[in-house]
Amino acid sequence: MFPHHREREQPIFSSRAHVFQIDPATKRNWIPASKHAVTVSFFYDAHRNVYRIISVGGTKAIINCSVTPSMSFTKTSQKFGQWADSRANTVYGLGFATEQQLHQFSEKFKEVKDAARLAREKSQDKELANTALSIAAPQSPPVMCVNGPEDKLFRSQSADITLSSEKERIKKMLSEGSICEMNLEAELFTLQDSNTKLVAALHEANANVEQWKKQLAAYQEETDRLREQLAEMEAHGGHGPSDLLKDELTQSLEELEALLKAKDQEIHILQNKKVEYHDLEHDRDEAIHRLRETEMRNAEMERRIQNTEQTLSNSLEERDRMESEIQRAIEILDIKIFDLNDLRQSLVKLIDK
Repeated sequence: MFPHHREREQPIFSSRAHVFQIDPATKRNWIPASKHAVTVSFFYDAHRNVYRIISVGGTKAIINCSVTPSMSFTKTSQKFGQWADSRANTVYGLGFATEQQLHQFSEKFKEVKDAARLAREKSQDKELANTALSIAAPQSPPVMCVNGPEDKLFRSQSADITLSSEKERIKKMLSEGSICEMNLEAELFTLQDSNTKLVAALHEANANVEQWKKQLAAYQEETDRLREQLAEMEAHGGHGPSDLLKDELTQSLEELEALLKAKDQEIHILQNKKVEYHDLEHDRDEAIHRLRETEMRNAEMERRIQNTEQTLSNSLEERDRMESEIQRAIEILDIKIFDLNDLRQSLVKLIDK
């Protein structure tokens, strides 16, 4: 975003998401545009009546897209959505942490698109009603170029090598820590998604457990009743039903027992899933803990880099000061030598006389 736009553009909605762009070669695969979740915002320019979607990662604009009435935001999964930007000839994808965040962004996108359509219609009506007015084409934003002063420093080779080696080593450690942090965030994102799915399955299973318990109790009562009825029939002997009826009752009893066994297995599977859910929560907590430790290590490395750079700057300043004093001493020594030479020549002339 350019400085003169920032003065008149105002943010109207923000959310955090992982940003992706479609692979221009295959038009199928997604390429991550950010190492971690970044802020994605809708901006409104009241002066030009224009809406834009902007996301900045560090000092680089990841998304800079003007919203047009022809755009549409599509939900491709519970936490992922995408839209096409014909001006940039690309497709943007956003991965959110929750389904609610995706829904909020989708609703805001639809609202902004409708507002952009109304703005275009008003602009067209204004052109038809006032044909004498001409609308100047938007100028290209100025390119700002900042040239810092060029400092010519005379450095000691051994000190420079030592400080540069330490600085490169710390930067390498910081880069490795950033990669580790990115991997941990991806792992945490995957664990949270799996956790959400498992929680939904457990809630559904828990809702069915009570119903299954009631069915099991009814089956057990029916089984007991059939057993008592079968025992009475066997006790009465000839006064009971025929052997065919007894076989049918025995078969029904076996079927009920098999159904009871199947329900017991389902309950056992649900109990195992509950244990897996607790294990998943433990893994998620460990991932969060490792992510926090990595962030702390990165902060410590950044602090060490700042200290190293400050030490390097102080060393250079001290070296410049010493060189200045040495140069001044050399000038004074040159004057003294010149005076001594002049005195020597005077003495030689005096001796010759």
